[in-house]
Amino acid sequence: MGTQNWLYDTILYMYALSLLFYFSDFIDANRRAKRIGTGLLIFVWVLQTVFILVRVVDHFGLTSISAFEYWLGFSWLLVTISLVISRFFKIEFVVFLVNLVGFAVLALNMYSTPGAEGGYALPATMRELLIVHISLILCAYVALTIGSIFAGMYLFLHKQLKSKRWSKVVRRFPSLDTIERFSDRAIIIGVPLLALSLSVAVTVLIVENQWELLLDWKVLSSFAVLVIYIVYVIQRAMLNRPGTQLARLHLAAFIVLILNLSTNFLSTFH
Repeated sequence: MGTQNWLYDTILYMYALSLLFYFSDFIDANRRAKRIGTGLLIFVWVLQTVFILVRVVDHFGLTSISAFEYWLGFSWLLVTISLVISRFFKIEFVVFLVNLVGFAVLALNMYSTPGAEGGYALPATMRELLIVHISLILCAYVALTIGSIFAGMYLFLHKQLKSKRWSKVVRRFPSLDTIERFSDRAIIIGVPLLALSLSVAVTVLIVENQWELLLDWKVLSSFAVLVIYIVYVIQRAMLNRPGTQLARLHLAAFIVLILNLSTNFLSTFH
């Protein structure tokens, strides 16, 4: 445990240092700082991967996943996808913004207790299905988080262009069409994954004969989130709403998702 604590602290310090270099590039288009930040971020990814593998080996026989492991996986996925975006798409500022979220999650996760009670229980008969559920919903959350960042970028850039504020930062933004395209891709990935994960969760409850939990706050609010995102998809695909309206709806849906995640204490099994 002492080794793991030391490794986790190292990850946080390296992550913070990486973000400082990215921030320097954000403020003053410092390409050298960006390269250093990227190198440090790759190092963070390696350390996170090692940390996760160590925990998997140490806790291989456990039948539960705590919130600590859950959010650790979320942060790791954000770092992974941000590096893919950096390598293949070259979209300015997205890596910095995505990893601000990843760092915040990792820092807050220090207050979780690894392996504590109240984690995500995995009954022996349903272990595989629940692992699929957790994997799907983690990927959905990551996709929807990145999509909301693009939506926020869209609103910011639209406002700056409408006001004709041609700052150095604005000139480095991708076009509105590019931002909108990547926001849509995140939704296309995230919404089906969210629907699949909820379907698996409902299947587990039914098979385990826990029908009463279908009326649990967590289940109902999760389906409410899914409905809001489906409304967004309908507005986007069929009603041709303006980009600003869609971006606001996207952010509203994400806020409801955050509320859903932050009210686990109202649930009887999450």
